[in-house]
Amino acid sequence: MTVHFSCTQCGKCCHDLRLTLSAEEAAVWAGNGHTVQILSEALPVVPGAADADDPGIVRSFAAMSGEMPIRIAATLVAYHDGACPHLLPDMRCGNYAARPRICRIYPLDRLAGVRFDTQAKVCPPEAWEESHPPLIDGARIFDPEAVAVLAAHRDTARREVPLMAALCRKLGIGAAAFAGEGLAVHTPEPAALLDALHELPCGLAAPDGPASWTIVTNRAATFAMLAGAGCDAGIVARDAEYLGSFPDEPGDMSG
Repeated sequence: MTVHFSCTQCGKCCHDLRLTLSAEEAAVWAGNGHTVQILSEALPVVPGAADADDPGIVRSFAAMSGEMPIRIAATLVAYHDGACPHLLPDMRCGNYAARPRICRIYPLDRLAGVRFDTQAKVCPPEAWEESHPPLIDGARIFDPEAVAVLAAHRDTARREVPLMAALCRKLGIGAAAFAGEGLAVHTPEPAALLDALHELPCGLAAPDGPASWTIVTNRAATFAMLAGAGCDAGIVARDAEYLGSFPDEPGDMSG
């Protein structure tokens, strides 16, 4: 089904931000004193899977959790409560020319062409009227500029995987949510993140040897499964440091 779209300039997408950033974009955001978070999730290793086009492999790096090999997907995001610092009173962007790639393609995102759900967007119903220009139809995105920006966004994320591995090590980040259940949230001080980004070249190789990670979950059954498989697992609750997709289930920390 073809989705049609036209921005209504309601400004809703410019509030309560978690915007996926490249390392360069994150350095600019943090350099302005704003908060950049790192969201992390742990993906199980599927024996024999080595497909360079597999999204789980493309966007993740090798790691260990206890006795188990895993992969870690870590993402830089611009975080801000309330209105974006660049949002003007008339709902226009005061940083339009230099806005991040993810803002340039909204309401598309990195999963565009894989799945697209208007209900997951904050745009009002009138933004989706059929009288508007076509936006997307299955895997087809109609705007060539959006296609190019999205490709650049994905390519940058792929190239920066070794950088994310090194950045997590440098900042002492070693906890990730179990994939599909949520995201672990890490909030380094802007100055510390900026220093680390300036020290780590984007073209560096992945650190030698996989780092050790704790897989956190708020589900008792998942914790028991991970601990039983030899993982370093932990029970957490949904809060500012854990964006859980399911209600909390208290579990036995002894595993």
